[in-house]
Amino acid sequence: MTAVRREAVILAAHYTGHAEPGLRIGQACRRALHSAYSVGLTLAVDAALAQRVSLCAVGPLARKGEELQISLGEGPCVQALSQRAQVLVADLDDPAATQHWPVFAQQAKAHYIRAAYALPVLNGADPARQAGLVLTLYRHRPGPISDADLQVAQDHADAADLLLLATPVPTEDELVHAWLLPADSVVHQAIGMISYRHSLTTGQALALLRAHAHTQATPLIGLARAIVDDHVTFLDPPASGTGES
Repeated sequence: MTAVRREAVILAAHYTGHAEPGLRIGQACRRALHSAYSVGLTLAVDAALAQRVSLCAVGPLARKGEELQISLGEGPCVQALSQRAQVLVADLDDPAATQHWPVFAQQAKAHYIRAAYALPVLNGADPARQAGLVLTLYRHRPGPISDADLQVAQDHADAADLLLLATPVPTEDELVHAWLLPADSVVHQAIGMISYRHSLTTGQALALLRAHAHTQATPLIGLARAIVDDHVTFLDPPASGTGES
C-alpha cells in the first residue's frame, strides 16, 4: 500500500459511521486543498447506462458543475469514467481539451467555471458492470492543478471509495439513496416513476427526462421535482426502438 493509499484509509476511518459521508469528504477535501476549488463527488450508478448522481457539491461552482453534467450527460466526469483515466482540463476555452463535451464547456463557462479536473476511482476488471466514483474539482480561473492538490484530491476520492465499499447495504439502490443529496434523490425518484409509468428501462427513462429538460430549457432537477411533487404526467413514451442512454 502506497503512502497516498494510507492517507485515504486514515480519512475513511475518520468519517466511517458519520452522517452524509459524501458531503463530509467533499468538505474535508476542499479544506485540505492548497488553492481555491469547489468539489463535486459523483457516483455512476451503472456505468453502462451512464446514470450519474451527485453525492456532494461543496463550494460556489460545484452545484452547477455537477448539475450540468447530470442534465447533459457529458462533461469531465463522464469522460473520466469512459476512459478510466484522469481528465485534467486547465482551460475550458481550449477546444481540443473539451472536444468530448463542448456543450458542458460552453454552459459551465457561463457559470464562471473556467477549469475542471476529474479523478475517477474504478475497481475491478469490468467497470461497465459496477458503480464508478469520480471526484471533480472546479475552479473559477484557468491554470494547471498542482501536484500537491492532485494528490490531496486523489486521497479524498480513494477515501470516499473506501467508505462506499464499507457501506453495509444489500442492494445498489439502497447504496445510492444512502449517499444522495436531496435534490439528486428527486431525480432518481422521477426516473423510477417514468420507468414504471411507461414500462421503460431506467436508462430509457433517464434519456427521456433529459430530452424533455433540454427541449423545455428546464433544469433536470426542476423537471424531476415537478414529476415527483406536482405529479406532472406530460412525458410521452419514446417511439419503439429507442435505446438506452
